[in-house]
Amino acid sequence: MKTNEKKERKYSSLKVILPIVIVLVLLFSSFAVYQVIRTRAGKDEKVVALIPYRKGDKWGFCNRDRKMVIPTVYDSVDLFIEGLAFVVLDGKCGFVDTKGKMVIPAVYDDGGPFSDGLAPVHLNSKWGYIDTKGKMVIPAVYDWANPFSDGLAPVHLNSKWGYIDTKGTMVIPAAYDNVLPFSDGLAPVHLNSKWGFVDTKGKMVIPAVYDDGGPFIDGLALVVLDGKWGFVDTKGNMVIPAVYDDGSSFSEGLAPVRLNSKWGYIDTKGTMVISAVYDWANPFREGLAQVQLNGKQGLNGKWGYIDTKDTRYWED
Repeated sequence: MKTNEKKERKYSSLKVILPIVIVLVLLFSSFAVYQVIRTRAGKDEKVVALIPYRKGDKWGFCNRDRKMVIPTVYDSVDLFIEGLAFVVLDGKCGFVDTKGKMVIPAVYDDGGPFSDGLAPVHLNSKWGYIDTKGKMVIPAVYDWANPFSDGLAPVHLNSKWGYIDTKGTMVIPAAYDNVLPFSDGLAPVHLNSKWGFVDTKGKMVIPAVYDDGGPFIDGLALVVLDGKWGFVDTKGNMVIPAVYDDGSSFSEGLAPVRLNSKWGYIDTKGTMVISAVYDWANPFREGLAQVQLNGKQGLNGKWGYIDTKDTRYWED
């Protein structure tokens, strides 16, 4: 989806499931665009080879040396997943390969990343799924659709959410007010104004008592209780206290949290490892995170990417 131009959170809206799904897709799918580097400690480390790079208001891709590989001509871009990157050009969405070739034409109104060889796309006011050849393999009949994780995808139909499998079969009925992706065999669902967690059979295994919730990553799920954000384990224990003003799910061992009006990143022990200095911060994906500085949650601000050492990949 067109994520470079807007904030990526608040799980209760329809569109914001996508950034969470991207994190899960990157964690559990096969990555196609890596290079192996030797760290100072003498260990081999696999890192993303192509990095989204912003120059002014346009986006392209550079390598780790900041050398441009794909020109900055796009309205927005996302990371490469399964060898393809979602891009927006002149207001329409398509997919490019690692050489910058538009292999799936920019004809869609919106879309999401590939997972299990399928990507959600929006066309003529409905959502369906295409394969890597651009063929619509699950018909565009849904009001909203999101990428697959754990073999299931959240879809919105007749004002309710449920889950389909890769054949398009509705395996968990569309009975929920909102849902999020499966991970570790559990998914957050919204029912009767509260959030809980169901298993792949649709059984509620963690009671719906939370004001908000996120998917399990690294064994932890984001929850909101009495207006504050913290993290629970798969048994429902609050292992990182609910003391934050906002937050997002863990990815690659780090989670964005907001404290005193600024965003930073904590590790799985709750330690603030990247200082809370940003106006907005999104989860890490393949060693990179999208952040905003000198702006207010998407208004009159610019986006860029940082790595886990807080190196900044942008120029204004």
